[in-house]
Amino acid sequence: MASTARKDKENAFNRSSREEYPVTDLDQGIIAWDNQDDPLNPRNYAPSMKWFQLSLVSMITLISPFASSVFAPAVSDANRTFHNMSEILSSLSVTAYLFGYFSGPLFLSPMSEIYGRRLILNCATSFFVLFQIGCALAPNLSALIVFRVLTGIGGSACLTIGGGVISDLFEPEQRGLAMSIFSFGPLFGPVLGPICGGFIAQGAGWRWVFWILAIVGGTFTGLVMIFNRETNPVIILQRKTKIMRNTMNRPDLRSFYEGKASEKRKNNSLLLHGLAMPIRLLSRSPIVFLIAIYIAVVYGCLYLLLTTITEVFQKTYHWSIQISGLSYIGLGLGFLTGQVVFGMLSDRMVILQKTKNNGIFEPEMRLPLCIVFALFVPVSFFWYGWSVQAKTHWIVPIIGLFPFAFGLIGIFGTLQTYVIDSYPRYAASGVAAITVSRSLFGALLPLAGPPMYKALGYGWGNSLLGFITLALIPMPIVFTRIGAKLRRQSSLNIK
Repeated sequence: MASTARKDKENAFNRSSREEYPVTDLDQGIIAWDNQDDPLNPRNYAPSMKWFQLSLVSMITLISPFASSVFAPAVSDANRTFHNMSEILSSLSVTAYLFGYFSGPLFLSPMSEIYGRRLILNCATSFFVLFQIGCALAPNLSALIVFRVLTGIGGSACLTIGGGVISDLFEPEQRGLAMSIFSFGPLFGPVLGPICGGFIAQGAGWRWVFWILAIVGGTFTGLVMIFNRETNPVIILQRKTKIMRNTMNRPDLRSFYEGKASEKRKNNSLLLHGLAMPIRLLSRSPIVFLIAIYIAVVYGCLYLLLTTITEVFQKTYHWSIQISGLSYIGLGLGFLTGQVVFGMLSDRMVILQKTKNNGIFEPEMRLPLCIVFALFVPVSFFWYGWSVQAKTHWIVPIIGLFPFAFGLIGIFGTLQTYVIDSYPRYAASGVAAITVSRSLFGALLPLAGPPMYKALGYGWGNSLLGFITLALIPMPIVFTRIGAKLRRQSSLNIK
Protein backbone atom coordinates (compact mmCIF):
# COMPACT_ATOMS: atom_id res chain seq x y z
CA MET A 1 0.00 0.00 0.00
CA ALA A 2 2.82 2.38 0.92
CA SER A 3 4.60 1.74 -2.38
CA THR A 4 1.37 2.29 -4.33
CA ALA A 5 0.75 5.58 -2.54
CA ARG A 6 4.31 6.65 -3.21
CA LYS A 7 3.95 5.86 -6.94
CA ASP A 8 0.66 7.78 -7.12
CA LYS A 9 2.34 10.74 -5.48
CA GLU A 10 5.25 10.60 -7.95
CA ASN A 11 2.86 10.37 -10.91
CA ALA A 12 0.89 13.34 -9.62
CA PHE A 13 4.12 15.29 -9.22
CA ASN A 14 5.21 14.43 -12.76
CA ARG A 15 1.85 15.52 -14.20
CA SER A 16 1.90 18.79 -12.28
CA SER A 17 5.49 19.60 -13.28
CA ARG A 18 5.22 18.44 -16.89
CA GLU A 19 5.69 20.99 -19.62
CA GLU A 20 2.46 22.62 -20.70
CA TYR A 21 1.77 22.17 -24.41
CA PRO A 22 0.00 24.83 -26.52
CA VAL A 23 -3.69 24.14 -27.12
CA THR A 24 -5.87 25.13 -30.11
CA ASP A 25 -7.72 28.43 -29.78
CA LEU A 26 -10.09 28.83 -32.75
CA ASP A 27 -11.29 32.22 -31.55
CA GLN A 28 -7.75 33.54 -31.97
CA GLY A 29 -7.21 31.51 -35.14
CA ILE A 30 -4.39 29.46 -33.56
CA ILE A 31 -4.03 25.74 -34.25
CA ALA A 32 -2.12 23.62 -31.74
CA TRP A 33 -2.78 20.39 -29.85
CA ASP A 34 -6.38 19.47 -29.02
CA ASN A 35 -5.49 19.00 -25.35
CA GLN A 36 -2.55 18.09 -23.12
CA ASP A 37 -2.98 14.39 -23.95
CA ASP A 38 -3.41 14.80 -27.72
CA PRO A 39 -2.14 11.52 -29.27
CA LEU A 40 -0.88 13.50 -32.28
CA ASN A 41 1.77 15.07 -30.02
CA PRO A 42 4.95 12.91 -30.17
CA ARG A 43 5.47 13.46 -26.45
CA ASN A 44 2.23 11.54 -25.89
CA TYR A 45 3.18 8.49 -27.95
CA ALA A 46 3.12 5.17 -26.14
CA PRO A 47 6.52 4.39 -24.57
CA SER A 48 6.98 1.43 -26.92
CA MET A 49 6.46 3.70 -29.95
CA LYS A 50 8.89 6.31 -28.61
CA TRP A 51 11.68 3.78 -28.10
CA PHE A 52 10.94 2.16 -31.45
CA GLN A 53 11.27 5.50 -33.24
CA LEU A 54 14.52 6.20 -31.41
CA SER A 55 15.86 2.74 -32.29
CA LEU A 56 15.23 3.36 -35.99
CA VAL A 57 17.36 6.51 -35.95
CA SER A 58 19.96 4.84 -33.72
CA MET A 59 20.44 2.01 -36.23
CA ILE A 60 21.54 4.44 -38.93
CA THR A 61 23.53 6.37 -36.33
CA LEU A 62 25.59 3.24 -35.66
CA ILE A 63 26.24 2.47 -39.33
CA SER A 64 27.26 6.02 -40.24
CA PRO A 65 30.13 6.43 -37.69
CA PHE A 66 31.05 2.79 -38.32
CA ALA A 67 31.64 3.80 -41.95
CA SER A 68 34.06 6.51 -40.82
CA SER A 69 36.70 4.03 -39.63
CA VAL A 70 35.87 0.65 -41.19
CA PHE A 71 38.10 1.48 -44.15
CA ALA A 72 41.17 2.21 -41.98
CA PRO A 73 42.58 -1.36 -41.93
CA ALA A 74 42.05 -1.65 -45.71
CA VAL A 75 43.99 1.50 -46.68
CA SER A 76 47.22 -0.40 -47.39
CA ASP A 77 45.30 -2.73 -49.72
CA ALA A 78 43.80 0.25 -51.60
CA ASN A 79 47.23 1.89 -51.82
CA ARG A 80 48.57 -1.17 -53.60
CA THR A 81 45.63 -1.12 -56.00
CA PHE A 82 46.16 2.54 -56.88
CA HIS A 83 49.98 2.50 -56.54
CA ASN A 84 49.83 5.25 -53.93
CA MET A 85 52.94 6.19 -51.93
CA SER A 86 51.65 9.36 -50.24
CA GLU A 87 50.91 9.13 -46.50
CA ILE A 88 48.77 12.28 -46.70
CA LEU A 89 46.48 10.78 -49.38
CA SER A 90 46.29 7.57 -47.34
CA SER A 91 45.17 9.53 -44.27
CA LEU A 92 42.74 11.60 -46.33
CA SER A 93 41.07 8.49 -47.70
CA VAL A 94 40.02 7.73 -44.10
CA THR A 95 39.50 11.23 -42.63
CA ALA A 96 37.79 12.69 -45.74
CA TYR A 97 34.58 11.13 -44.41
CA LEU A 98 34.74 13.53 -41.45
CA PHE A 99 34.89 16.53 -43.78
CA GLY A 100 31.41 15.40 -44.85
CA TYR A 101 30.44 15.33 -41.17
CA PHE A 102 31.72 18.90 -40.93
CA SER A 103 29.71 20.29 -43.85
CA GLY A 104 26.53 18.17 -43.86
CA PRO A 105 25.03 19.25 -40.51
CA LEU A 106 25.26 22.92 -41.47
CA PHE A 107 22.33 22.55 -43.85
CA LEU A 108 20.75 19.13 -43.12
CA SER A 109 19.96 19.87 -39.47
CA PRO A 110 18.17 23.20 -39.97
CA MET A 111 16.38 21.73 -42.98
CA SER A 112 14.98 19.02 -40.68
CA GLU A 113 13.51 21.83 -38.59
CA ILE A 114 11.98 23.50 -41.66
CA TYR A 115 10.86 20.51 -43.77
CA GLY A 116 10.66 17.72 -41.19
CA ARG A 117 12.93 15.07 -39.70
CA ARG A 118 11.56 12.20 -41.78
CA LEU A 119 12.01 13.72 -45.24
CA ILE A 120 15.56 14.95 -44.66
CA LEU A 121 16.66 11.74 -42.94
CA ASN A 122 15.31 9.59 -45.78
CA CYS A 123 16.99 11.69 -48.46
CA ALA A 124 20.32 11.94 -46.62
CA THR A 125 20.62 8.23 -45.80
CA SER A 126 19.75 7.32 -49.40
CA PHE A 127 22.54 9.66 -50.50
CA PHE A 128 24.86 7.90 -48.01
CA VAL A 129 24.08 4.48 -49.48
CA LEU A 130 24.38 5.51 -53.13
CA PHE A 131 27.85 6.95 -52.70
CA GLN A 132 29.02 3.85 -50.82
CA ILE A 133 28.50 2.18 -54.19
CA GLY A 134 30.58 4.98 -55.72
CA CYS A 135 33.39 4.22 -53.24
CA ALA A 136 33.25 0.51 -54.11
CA LEU A 137 33.62 1.32 -57.82
CA ALA A 138 36.15 4.17 -57.43
CA PRO A 139 38.63 4.18 -60.37
CA ASN A 140 41.38 6.00 -58.44
CA LEU A 141 42.27 7.28 -54.99
CA SER A 142 41.19 10.88 -55.72
CA ALA A 143 37.71 9.69 -56.69
CA LEU A 144 37.56 7.55 -53.56
CA ILE A 145 38.39 10.56 -51.38
CA VAL A 146 35.66 12.66 -53.05
CA PHE A 147 33.09 9.87 -52.66
CA ARG A 148 34.08 9.50 -48.99
CA VAL A 149 33.32 13.19 -48.44
CA LEU A 150 29.90 12.76 -50.10
CA THR A 151 29.05 9.68 -48.03
CA GLY A 152 30.03 11.64 -44.93
CA ILE A 153 27.58 14.41 -45.88
CA GLY A 154 24.73 11.91 -46.22
CA GLY A 155 25.77 10.02 -43.11
CA SER A 156 25.91 13.17 -40.98
CA ALA A 157 22.15 13.71 -40.99
CA CYS A 158 21.34 11.01 -38.44
CA LEU A 159 23.93 12.34 -35.95
CA THR A 160 22.13 15.65 -35.58
CA ILE A 161 18.54 14.81 -36.51
CA GLY A 162 18.64 12.15 -33.79
CA GLY A 163 19.09 14.92 -31.23
CA GLY A 164 15.97 16.59 -32.60
CA VAL A 165 14.04 13.31 -32.40
CA ILE A 166 15.03 12.94 -28.73
CA SER A 167 13.80 16.45 -28.03
CA ASP A 168 10.55 15.77 -29.93
CA LEU A 169 9.73 12.50 -28.15
CA PHE A 170 11.03 12.69 -24.61
CA GLU A 171 10.58 14.86 -21.56
CA PRO A 172 13.82 16.14 -19.96
CA GLU A 173 13.61 13.45 -17.26
CA GLN A 174 13.89 10.74 -19.94
CA ARG A 175 16.46 12.29 -22.26
CA GLY A 176 19.50 10.96 -20.41
CA LEU A 177 18.58 7.35 -21.08
CA ALA A 178 17.52 8.19 -24.63
CA MET A 179 20.83 9.97 -25.29
CA SER A 180 22.84 7.08 -23.82
CA ILE A 181 21.22 4.75 -26.36
CA PHE A 182 21.55 7.19 -29.25
CA SER A 183 25.18 8.19 -28.49
CA PHE A 184 26.28 4.55 -28.50
CA GLY A 185 26.57 4.70 -32.30
CA PRO A 186 28.66 7.89 -32.72
CA LEU A 187 31.22 6.67 -30.19
CA PHE A 188 31.16 2.88 -30.54
CA GLY A 189 30.86 2.91 -34.34
CA PRO A 190 34.40 4.23 -35.00
CA VAL A 191 35.73 1.55 -32.63
CA LEU A 192 33.72 -1.30 -34.14
CA GLY A 193 34.71 -0.25 -37.68
CA PRO A 194 38.38 -1.30 -37.62
CA ILE A 195 37.51 -4.62 -35.95
CA CYS A 196 35.21 -5.58 -38.82
CA GLY A 197 37.20 -3.77 -41.51
CA GLY A 198 40.31 -5.87 -40.89
CA PHE A 199 38.44 -9.13 -41.41
CA ILE A 200 36.59 -7.86 -44.50
CA ALA A 201 39.74 -6.48 -46.15
CA GLN A 202 41.76 -9.59 -45.42
CA GLY A 203 39.07 -11.97 -46.64
CA ALA A 204 37.41 -10.16 -49.54
CA GLY A 205 39.45 -7.07 -50.44
CA TRP A 206 39.01 -3.37 -49.73
CA ARG A 207 36.18 -2.78 -52.21
CA TRP A 208 33.95 -5.18 -50.30
CA VAL A 209 34.18 -2.89 -47.28
CA PHE A 210 32.00 -0.44 -49.22
CA TRP A 211 29.74 -3.07 -50.78
CA ILE A 212 28.89 -4.33 -47.28
CA LEU A 213 28.25 -0.76 -46.11
CA ALA A 214 25.90 -0.26 -49.07
CA ILE A 215 24.03 -3.50 -48.32
CA VAL A 216 23.67 -2.96 -44.57
CA GLY A 217 23.04 0.78 -44.90
CA GLY A 218 20.47 0.18 -47.64
CA THR A 219 18.62 -2.34 -45.48
CA PHE A 220 18.46 0.00 -42.51
CA THR A 221 17.47 2.93 -44.74
CA GLY A 222 14.58 0.87 -46.10
CA LEU A 223 13.37 0.14 -42.56
CA VAL A 224 13.58 3.84 -41.65
CA MET A 225 11.62 4.84 -44.77
CA ILE A 226 8.86 2.35 -43.99
CA PHE A 227 8.44 2.71 -40.24
CA ASN A 228 9.78 6.14 -39.28
CA ARG A 229 7.23 8.83 -38.32
CA GLU A 230 7.50 12.57 -38.46
CA THR A 231 8.20 13.79 -34.90
CA ASN A 232 8.89 17.49 -35.40
CA PRO A 233 5.93 19.23 -33.70
CA VAL A 234 6.31 22.31 -35.90
CA ILE A 235 5.81 20.25 -39.05
CA ILE A 236 2.97 18.19 -37.53
CA LEU A 237 1.05 21.33 -36.59
CA GLN A 238 1.73 22.93 -39.98
CA ARG A 239 0.12 19.93 -41.67
CA LYS A 240 -2.78 19.98 -39.22
CA THR A 241 -3.30 23.70 -39.89
CA LYS A 242 -3.46 23.17 -43.67
CA ILE A 243 -6.08 20.46 -43.24
CA MET A 244 -8.21 22.59 -40.92
CA ARG A 245 -7.98 25.61 -43.22
CA ASN A 246 -9.51 23.53 -46.00
CA THR A 247 -12.10 21.64 -43.96
CA MET A 248 -13.28 24.71 -42.00
CA ASN A 249 -12.83 27.16 -44.91
CA ARG A 250 -10.83 29.46 -42.65
CA PRO A 251 -7.70 30.78 -44.41
CA ASP A 252 -6.95 32.90 -41.33
CA LEU A 253 -5.94 29.87 -39.25
CA ARG A 254 -2.25 29.60 -38.42
CA SER A 255 -0.08 27.17 -36.52
CA PHE A 256 0.97 28.05 -32.99
CA TYR A 257 4.60 28.05 -34.15
CA GLU A 258 3.90 30.50 -36.97
CA GLY A 259 4.02 33.97 -35.51
CA LYS A 260 2.68 36.92 -37.44
CA ALA A 261 6.22 37.88 -38.42
CA SER A 262 7.03 34.46 -39.76
CA GLU A 263 3.80 34.40 -41.72
CA LYS A 264 4.94 37.44 -43.68
CA ARG A 265 8.45 36.10 -44.13
CA LYS A 266 9.12 34.80 -47.61
CA ASN A 267 10.08 31.15 -48.05
CA ASN A 268 13.62 32.01 -49.11
CA SER A 269 14.09 34.21 -46.07
CA LEU A 270 12.74 31.48 -43.81
CA LEU A 271 15.12 28.95 -45.34
CA LEU A 272 18.15 31.22 -44.96
CA HIS A 273 17.15 31.98 -41.36
CA GLY A 274 16.94 28.27 -40.60
CA LEU A 275 20.17 27.34 -42.37
CA ALA A 276 22.03 29.92 -40.31
CA MET A 277 20.85 28.48 -36.99
CA PRO A 278 23.86 26.19 -36.24
CA ILE A 279 26.25 29.08 -36.93
CA ARG A 280 24.10 31.43 -34.84
CA LEU A 281 24.21 28.99 -31.93
CA LEU A 282 27.99 28.74 -32.19
CA SER A 283 28.60 32.47 -32.57
CA ARG A 284 25.92 33.95 -30.31
CA SER A 285 25.52 31.42 -27.53
CA PRO A 286 28.71 31.38 -25.40
CA ILE A 287 27.79 28.16 -23.61
CA VAL A 288 27.21 26.28 -26.89
CA PHE A 289 30.51 27.61 -28.25
CA LEU A 290 32.47 26.51 -25.16
CA ILE A 291 30.84 23.08 -25.12
CA ALA A 292 31.50 22.63 -28.85
CA ILE A 293 35.20 23.49 -28.45
CA TYR A 294 35.59 21.23 -25.41
CA ILE A 295 33.97 18.24 -27.11
CA ALA A 296 35.93 18.92 -30.31
CA VAL A 297 39.29 18.81 -28.52
CA VAL A 298 38.47 15.59 -26.64
CA TYR A 299 37.01 14.01 -29.79
CA GLY A 300 40.09 15.03 -31.77
CA CYS A 301 42.23 13.28 -29.17
CA LEU A 302 40.15 10.14 -29.77
CA TYR A 303 40.96 10.17 -33.47
CA LEU A 304 44.65 10.88 -32.75
CA LEU A 305 44.60 7.82 -30.51
CA LEU A 306 42.87 5.75 -33.19
CA THR A 307 45.70 6.53 -35.65
CA THR A 308 48.16 4.63 -33.44
CA ILE A 309 46.28 1.54 -32.31
CA THR A 310 46.36 -0.58 -35.46
CA GLU A 311 50.00 0.30 -36.19
CA VAL A 312 51.09 -0.38 -32.60
CA PHE A 313 49.58 -3.83 -32.44
CA GLN A 314 50.77 -4.78 -35.91
CA LYS A 315 54.37 -3.57 -35.52
CA THR A 316 55.01 -3.81 -31.78
CA TYR A 317 52.99 -6.94 -31.02
CA HIS A 318 53.12 -8.45 -34.54
CA TRP A 319 49.37 -8.97 -34.87
CA SER A 320 47.87 -9.65 -38.30
CA ILE A 321 45.49 -7.20 -40.01
CA GLN A 322 42.52 -9.31 -38.91
CA ILE A 323 43.55 -9.73 -35.29
CA SER A 324 44.77 -6.13 -34.83
CA GLY A 325 41.17 -4.94 -35.00
CA LEU A 326 40.55 -6.75 -31.71
CA SER A 327 42.86 -4.26 -29.98
CA TYR A 328 39.88 -1.86 -29.92
CA ILE A 329 38.04 -4.08 -27.43
CA GLY A 330 39.24 -1.98 -24.50
CA LEU A 331 37.67 1.12 -26.02
CA GLY A 332 34.49 -0.78 -26.86
CA LEU A 333 34.05 -2.08 -23.30
CA GLY A 334 34.69 1.42 -21.96
CA PHE A 335 32.01 2.90 -24.21
CA LEU A 336 29.54 0.17 -23.25
CA THR A 337 30.15 0.60 -19.51
CA GLY A 338 30.01 4.38 -19.77
CA GLN A 339 26.74 4.16 -21.65
CA VAL A 340 25.16 2.03 -18.93
CA VAL A 341 26.38 4.27 -16.10
CA PHE A 342 25.35 7.49 -17.86
CA GLY A 343 21.93 6.05 -18.72
CA MET A 344 21.34 5.00 -15.11
CA LEU A 345 22.47 8.23 -13.42
CA SER A 346 21.67 11.13 -15.75
CA ASP A 347 17.87 11.12 -15.51
CA ARG A 348 17.92 10.21 -11.82
CA MET A 349 20.05 13.25 -11.09
CA VAL A 350 17.64 15.49 -13.03
CA ILE A 351 14.58 14.07 -11.25
CA LEU A 352 16.22 14.48 -7.83
CA GLN A 353 17.26 18.09 -8.44
CA LYS A 354 13.94 18.96 -10.04
CA THR A 355 12.15 17.67 -6.95
CA LYS A 356 14.34 19.87 -4.74
CA ASN A 357 13.58 22.83 -7.05
CA ASN A 358 9.80 22.56 -6.56
CA GLY A 359 9.28 20.74 -9.85
CA ILE A 360 11.01 23.42 -11.96
CA PHE A 361 13.47 22.03 -14.48
CA GLU A 362 16.75 23.74 -15.35
CA PRO A 363 19.05 22.31 -18.04
CA GLU A 364 22.10 22.76 -15.77
CA MET A 365 20.77 20.06 -13.43
CA ARG A 366 22.41 17.46 -15.69
CA LEU A 367 25.92 18.97 -15.78
CA PRO A 368 27.55 17.87 -12.47
CA LEU A 369 27.77 14.30 -13.80
CA CYS A 370 30.10 15.51 -16.54
CA ILE A 371 32.75 16.46 -13.96
CA VAL A 372 33.06 12.86 -12.78
CA PHE A 373 33.39 11.45 -16.29
CA ALA A 374 36.01 14.07 -17.24
CA LEU A 375 38.37 12.74 -14.55
CA PHE A 376 38.74 9.42 -16.38
CA VAL A 377 39.83 10.81 -19.77
CA PRO A 378 43.51 11.73 -19.08
CA VAL A 379 44.25 8.39 -17.39
CA SER A 380 44.27 6.43 -20.65
CA PHE A 381 46.83 8.58 -22.44
CA PHE A 382 49.49 8.05 -19.76
CA TRP A 383 48.60 4.39 -19.22
CA TYR A 384 48.36 3.44 -22.89
CA GLY A 385 51.29 5.57 -24.10
CA TRP A 386 53.90 4.42 -21.62
CA SER A 387 52.81 0.77 -21.64
CA VAL A 388 53.26 0.73 -25.43
CA GLN A 389 56.56 2.59 -25.16
CA ALA A 390 57.80 -0.02 -22.66
CA LYS A 391 56.44 -2.88 -24.82
CA THR A 392 54.57 -4.46 -21.91
CA HIS A 393 52.20 -7.38 -22.40
CA TRP A 394 49.50 -6.52 -25.00
CA ILE A 395 46.69 -6.70 -22.44
CA VAL A 396 48.10 -3.68 -20.54
CA PRO A 397 47.57 -1.03 -23.27
CA ILE A 398 44.19 -2.56 -24.17
CA ILE A 399 43.00 -2.15 -20.56
CA GLY A 400 44.54 1.33 -20.56
CA LEU A 401 42.14 2.45 -23.28
CA PHE A 402 39.09 1.67 -21.09
CA PRO A 403 39.04 4.85 -18.89
CA PHE A 404 39.18 7.19 -21.89
CA ALA A 405 36.19 5.55 -23.57
CA PHE A 406 34.26 5.44 -20.28
CA GLY A 407 34.82 9.14 -19.66
CA LEU A 408 34.23 10.23 -23.23
CA ILE A 409 30.75 8.75 -23.52
CA GLY A 410 29.70 10.43 -20.26
CA ILE A 411 31.02 13.81 -21.44
CA PHE A 412 29.50 13.39 -24.88
CA GLY A 413 26.10 12.28 -23.61
CA THR A 414 25.83 14.86 -20.82
CA LEU A 415 26.79 17.91 -22.87
CA GLN A 416 24.75 17.01 -25.96
CA THR A 417 21.68 16.39 -23.80
CA TYR A 418 22.30 19.72 -22.07
CA VAL A 419 22.23 21.55 -25.43
CA ILE A 420 19.02 19.71 -26.37
CA ASP A 421 17.47 20.71 -23.02
CA SER A 422 18.54 24.32 -23.51
CA TYR A 423 17.21 24.71 -27.08
CA PRO A 424 14.57 21.97 -27.55
CA ARG A 425 12.93 23.51 -30.62
CA TYR A 426 16.30 23.82 -32.34
CA ALA A 427 17.80 20.65 -30.88
CA ALA A 428 19.01 19.36 -34.26
CA SER A 429 20.81 22.64 -34.97
CA GLY A 430 22.31 22.62 -31.49
CA VAL A 431 23.69 19.12 -31.97
CA ALA A 432 24.83 20.18 -35.46
CA ALA A 433 26.89 23.00 -33.94
CA ILE A 434 28.70 20.43 -31.79
CA THR A 435 29.02 17.88 -34.60
CA VAL A 436 30.53 20.41 -37.01
CA SER A 437 33.23 21.41 -34.52
CA ARG A 438 34.19 17.91 -33.41
CA SER A 439 34.19 16.57 -36.97
CA LEU A 440 36.58 19.29 -38.10
CA PHE A 441 38.96 18.47 -35.25
CA GLY A 442 38.51 14.75 -35.85
CA ALA A 443 39.40 15.17 -39.53
CA LEU A 444 42.42 17.47 -39.12
CA LEU A 445 44.15 16.39 -35.91
CA PRO A 446 44.96 12.82 -37.09
CA LEU A 447 47.02 14.38 -39.90
CA ALA A 448 49.36 15.65 -37.17
CA GLY A 449 49.54 12.23 -35.52
CA PRO A 450 52.35 10.54 -37.51
CA PRO A 451 54.87 13.43 -37.22
CA MET A 452 54.01 13.98 -33.54
CA TYR A 453 54.52 10.35 -32.56
CA LYS A 454 57.62 10.14 -34.73
CA ALA A 455 59.15 13.09 -32.87
CA LEU A 456 57.98 12.31 -29.33
CA GLY A 457 57.37 8.55 -29.34
CA TYR A 458 54.27 6.87 -27.99
CA GLY A 459 55.10 7.68 -24.38
CA TRP A 460 55.55 11.45 -24.53
CA GLY A 461 53.25 11.80 -27.56
CA ASN A 462 50.31 10.38 -25.65
CA SER A 463 51.41 12.16 -22.47
CA LEU A 464 51.04 15.44 -24.36
CA LEU A 465 47.41 14.53 -25.07
CA GLY A 466 47.05 13.47 -21.44
CA PHE A 467 48.26 16.86 -20.18
CA ILE A 468 45.84 18.64 -22.57
CA THR A 469 42.83 16.65 -21.36
CA LEU A 470 44.03 17.06 -17.76
CA ALA A 471 44.08 20.84 -18.22
CA LEU A 472 40.51 20.65 -19.61
CA ILE A 473 39.04 19.01 -16.48
CA PRO A 474 37.99 22.41 -15.02
CA MET A 475 35.79 23.04 -18.08
CA PRO A 476 32.84 20.90 -16.88
CA ILE A 477 33.10 22.72 -13.54
CA VAL A 478 32.84 26.03 -15.39
CA PHE A 479 29.81 24.77 -17.32
CA THR A 480 28.13 23.76 -14.06
CA ARG A 481 28.88 27.03 -12.26
CA ILE A 482 28.14 29.63 -14.93
CA GLY A 483 26.23 27.67 -17.59
CA ALA A 484 22.86 29.13 -16.57
CA LYS A 485 24.24 32.68 -16.58
CA LEU A 486 25.81 32.28 -20.02
CA ARG A 487 22.67 30.67 -21.41
CA ARG A 488 20.41 33.47 -20.16
CA GLN A 489 22.76 36.24 -21.29
CA SER A 490 22.94 34.81 -24.81
CA SER A 491 22.02 37.23 -27.58
CA LEU A 492 19.81 34.50 -29.05
CA ASN A 493 16.15 34.89 -28.29
CA ILE A 494 15.03 31.32 -28.98
CA LYS A 495 13.57 28.48 -26.91
